[in-house]
Amino acid sequence: MLNIYPVRAFKDNYIWVIHNEKYAVVVDPGDANPVLSYLYNMNLQPVAILNTHHHNDHVGGNAKLLEQYSIPVYGPENKSVTTITNHLKANDHILFEELSINLNVLEIPGHTLDHIAYYSDTEESILFCGDTLFACGCGRVFEGTAQQMFTSLQQLANLPNDTLVYSAHEYTLSNACFARLVEPENIMLLEREIEIKLLRDKGLPTLPTTIATEKETNPFLRCNYPEIIRNVSNYAGKTLSDPISVFTELRKWKNNF
Repeated sequence: MLNIYPVRAFKDNYIWVIHNEKYAVVVDPGDANPVLSYLYNMNLQPVAILNTHHHNDHVGGNAKLLEQYSIPVYGPENKSVTTITNHLKANDHILFEELSINLNVLEIPGHTLDHIAYYSDTEESILFCGDTLFACGCGRVFEGTAQQMFTSLQQLANLPNDTLVYSAHEYTLSNACFARLVEPENIMLLEREIEIKLLRDKGLPTLPTTIATEKETNPFLRCNYPEIIRNVSNYAGKTLSDPISVFTELRKWKNNF
């Protein structure tokens, strides 16, 4: 039985620890200290680190963890992250026998050019997507293009509907508020916003989400819906007809929200 625990770091990061109460895999450890505390308290032996991209709030804790544990670090091809020992590309597979989990690698550029995700359907469908897909939102386009980010999001949206999505930040409430501005007539989004507020009032994570939920309530996955096209066109001050143009202007709108 796999457990996936959100170790909180910085202001709103989640460092996901996948474990079976004995062995663990650590996903995107931007800060080693809270991870070390969790591993010690749970008496877990880490077997690997997974990085989704090179930003420091995702890789900054690698070195300190490696001082304590001699384990491989998996991540994208990026020479700036010297702690990565095993570079990955699309369709690579990683088998962790200690956890009986097999992860498939997806290339999802846009937020950064090197961004990858880890997907498994070993027991249930799970996805670790870093800063590409968020609950009710998506990452900023820093290094890639809007076309790349749109394509990456569509790739994730094509995963099974029951896939559990483990994003790397607690941005959901702000994202939901923006999504309601973009698509105010979406009743499912209104209901979801209420649920999100209840969770945050209790200090609980809003993740994981699911692919099905995102397709119903995330405007960045709904750029072909008439209400969104109309409202984004009004914001941009021009008529938008194709989903990529809508996505591009929608991301600009969110940047200024």
